[in-house]
Amino acid sequence: MKSVAVIPGQANSIHLADLLKPSVHEIARGRRVRYCVLTAFVLWISGLAPVFAGDYFESDGVAIGGYDPVAYITEHKPVKGLPEFQSVHRGSTFQFVSAAHRDAFAVEPDKYAPQYGGYCAYGMAKGYKATTDPAAFSVIHGTLYLNYSVAVRSRWLSDVPGYIKQADANWPAVMTFTKVRE
Repeated sequence: MKSVAVIPGQANSIHLADLLKPSVHEIARGRRVRYCVLTAFVLWISGLAPVFAGDYFESDGVAIGGYDPVAYITEHKPVKGLPEFQSVHRGSTFQFVSAAHRDAFAVEPDKYAPQYGGYCAYGMAKGYKATTDPAAFSVIHGTLYLNYSVAVRSRWLSDVPGYIKQADANWPAVMTFTKVRE
């Protein structure tokens, strides 16, 4: 809205309609706002809006590649979960081989969820995030640790207490990193 100074004693040719007209800057601002709202709406409708992942390493939209975290602990092997048995923990979707595994996870997710967000435990000890191989795992004192590869797991197993100490110290900072080594 425009502001007008009225000087007493002078003829003013300003009409009320002129005062209500938006300025060029107000029009441009309105167009920018409408453009931003429209763009956000189009992205949302098209499915291209940003999607925020959860706290765990995800591939194909599921945590730890869709492998059942409970099976690692109870069956001591990687077992691919099924889409019909899912549970969400800290924003990440986990899959399970059965309703029993899903329910056990739902009751105690921190007991079964992998350490360091499911990223490579050895990489975490070295100060970076790395992807994991489902076959490269170890369960230490009931806790699941995943590694980049079987060869890296061998290195990890050479000094588990030392690497856990380093990884625990690094995790608070490294968990904020967006870059993941593949």
